[in-house]
Amino acid sequence: MKLDSIFGGFNISAAGLSAQRKKMNSIASNLANAETTKTSEGKPYQRKVVTFKAKAAHVFSTVLQQNGMKMTTTQPGHLSGEDLAMTQDEVVPAGIDAVETDDPAQAQMVYDPGNPDANPQGYVATPNVNVVTEMVNMITTSRAFEANTMAINAAKTMAKDSLEI
Repeated sequence: MKLDSIFGGFNISAAGLSAQRKKMNSIASNLANAETTKTSEGKPYQRKVVTFKAKAAHVFSTVLQQNGMKMTTTQPGHLSGEDLAMTQDEVVPAGIDAVETDDPAQAQMVYDPGNPDANPQGYVATPNVNVVTEMVNMITTSRAFEANTMAINAAKTMAKDSLEI
C-alpha cells in the first residue's frame, strides 16, 4: 500500500477548499464593487466568475498497470495498454483548475443625470453585478467549503482510528 493512498482524501478535499476559496474571493470582489461605475480602465466594474475544471484525465489502463494489474484485449483492434505509457504526474489527479474570468454581460444603464460619470443623455453605466445572485453564490460556496472541511475531518478521524487498531 502506497503512503500517498492514505492522503488521497485529504488531497481531494484540499483541492476543493482551494477552489472554493478562490470563488469566495471573486464573490467578495463582486459585492465590494457592485456600485463601482468607473475603474482604472475608465469603465464600470465587470463581474468576475469562477469556473471549475478537473486538471488531469486518467487513462484507465495506465492506472491499472501502475497498480500491477494486467489489462487484456479480446479483439485485435482494441487499444493496447503498452501504448499508453505516462509519467506519474500525468496519471495522478492534479486537482481542480479554478479559472476567474470576466462575465461577458453588458453593463446596465441607469438614468442618473447628477452622477459625474453620466453620459450626455444622463445615463450611467453600472456594473453587471446582481447582489441577490452574489449572495446566493456566497451561500452555495460556503456550503461547499463546509462539506470539504467535514470530509477532511472524517478522513482525519478514520486515519487516527486506524492507527489505534
